[in-house]
Amino acid sequence: MRSSVTAMVNTDYNPGSAGVSALNELSPLSGKEGFAGKLLVLIVAILMSIGIVVVYSSGAGWAVTKYASSEYFLWRQLIFSFLGIVTVFFVAQLDYHIFWKTSKIILFASILLLTLLLAMKAVGLISGAARWIGIGLLKFQVSDFAKYAVIFHFARLISEKQGFIKDLHNSYLPMLFHLMIVVSLVAVEPNFSTASLIALIGFTLMFIGGVNIRHLVTTIAFLIPAAAAFAVAAPYRRARLHSLASGNVEGATYQVVQALIGLGNGGLMGLGIGASKQRELYLPLSYNDFVFVVIGEEYGFVGAVAVIALFVGFFVCGLIIAKHAVDDFGKYVAIGITMAISLFAFVNIAVACHLMPTTGVALPFISYGGTALLFNSLGVGILMSISRYKKPELDRGVLPSVTKGRKA
Repeated sequence: MRSSVTAMVNTDYNPGSAGVSALNELSPLSGKEGFAGKLLVLIVAILMSIGIVVVYSSGAGWAVTKYASSEYFLWRQLIFSFLGIVTVFFVAQLDYHIFWKTSKIILFASILLLTLLLAMKAVGLISGAARWIGIGLLKFQVSDFAKYAVIFHFARLISEKQGFIKDLHNSYLPMLFHLMIVVSLVAVEPNFSTASLIALIGFTLMFIGGVNIRHLVTTIAFLIPAAAAFAVAAPYRRARLHSLASGNVEGATYQVVQALIGLGNGGLMGLGIGASKQRELYLPLSYNDFVFVVIGEEYGFVGAVAVIALFVGFFVCGLIIAKHAVDDFGKYVAIGITMAISLFAFVNIAVACHLMPTTGVALPFISYGGTALLFNSLGVGILMSISRYKKPELDRGVLPSVTKGRKA
């Protein structure tokens, strides 16, 4: 199984035990992104446009109630979508290896911020879940930052350690240690769903990177019961799991019941733009966590499938970019970012369709939210940057020089 997955994303240039290709050997395509990169931007632009329309439609009633203005969510979504597009094109012009150089600093900063959040909660400065940090428009979820920190640092470690990737002490345990620190800190915020997705991304990168499968299976066999025990330890998580298994419509399943009603109302072609009934104070967070329900109700089964198809297209474009990445670092970064955005989309849609327990995972590029949209735009910009590089030496039959694999 691992060989088939690796084959999907493996580059034509494989330096074996080498780490990251010498940066001076990489040649940018003079601003001409590959087809996959261009298609990726088009897909993201369409998703953002859908988000603007749907957030306004689903959030107008809530905005009047909360902020005395039906256009409150609309203008914020417009502003952040514009900033998101700017972020995509700005980051696309950067050399993505800057994240290789700074991966340790980024990871340390994410761990520091996650620890700071928990410390603030411990002294009473934060009540409830300790997820957000910052002020005003600069306020963001640290877990979004930590997710990218794990991707960057794992991509660096895996590419550097290819010569001894199956070694337990010098390869596997250091990566597992870094991953478990971030996952544990996010889980005790508490944010179990995001912690689980970060863990899944990390283990998938290790799997594709070629770590010893026995080490990976042993770790997962230990973590699954531990994660299950943690999941049922909190009453609200236990209630969500029970409601999913039993179909109970009381209490914790209120949102899901309203979501299913909304999806059923849409039928094949939908009720039309702005005609959603569930959005009007029946479905909490209809402009955020359950925005897919409004899409299904107003645009019907056809509209819902179209959105799913866009995310499938995003996933395929990301894999194509990873396959043709100029070096291992770019390949693993592309895989990680593609997985992160696609997984969050899958989970959000699955929750709306009552295929998974209710979580707080938003729908990328569509759900209301400024900084989350900017983080996702950062990821798209990095994918664009990776797609802009080629290997002219390889085209001439000469492999470029590479730096030797190093221990982190």
